[in-house]
Amino acid sequence: MRIAKVSRKTSETDIKIQIDLDGKGIYNINTGIKFFNHMLESFSKHSSINIDIEAIGDIDIDDHHTVEDVGILLGEAFLEAIGDKTGIKRMSHTIVPMDDSLATVAIDISGRSYLKTDFSFNNDKIGDMTSDTITHFFESFASSGKVNLNIQAEGSNDHHKAEAIFKAFAKALKDACKIEHDSIPSTKGII
Repeated sequence: MRIAKVSRKTSETDIKIQIDLDGKGIYNINTGIKFFNHMLESFSKHSSINIDIEAIGDIDIDDHHTVEDVGILLGEAFLEAIGDKTGIKRMSHTIVPMDDSLATVAIDISGRSYLKTDFSFNNDKIGDMTSDTITHFFESFASSGKVNLNIQAEGSNDHHKAEAIFKAFAKALKDACKIEHDSIPSTKGII
C-alpha cells in the first residue's frame, strides 16, 4: 500500500497530510487559502491520489509560509508513499490545455531534486493566493519529494494557466507512479 501520513508544527504553520497514491482522487483539503485549495483539489482529482490536508498557517501575514510548508510536507508524504520505487514507470510528461492556456509538465522520480519553470503570471494574486507562491510550492515539492520537474505554461488568463499547470502536474505524476514491471528503473539499481 502506497500510503503516507506526515505532520509538522512550526511557529508559522501546523499541517497534517495523508495521501494514498493508489486512490480514486478523493480529497479533503483545507489550507485557509481558497484558490490553493482549488488547485490541490484539482491535483487530487486528476492524479487519482487521495489527499487529506489540514493546514493552519499565519495567513493573516501572507500565504507564503502555508504554501511553502504544504509543498514540503506533500513532497515528504509522496517520497514516503512511493517507497523504494520498484516497478514504477519513473518518467512521464503531460500537456494540458485549458481554454487560452497550455501547460506542459515533465517529471522524473529520480531521487534528485530539480525544478525548471518557464511561466509567469499577469497579476500579483489569483483569487486569494499570491501568484509567485505557485513556483515556490513546486520548488518545495521537488526538493522534499526528490523529483525532477520541468514546467512550462503560456496563456493570458492567470486562473486558467495555474489550473492547467496543476492538472498537468497531476497527470504526469500519476503516469510516472504507475507500476509497470518488478525492478528498479535505474542502471544504478537504486533511485
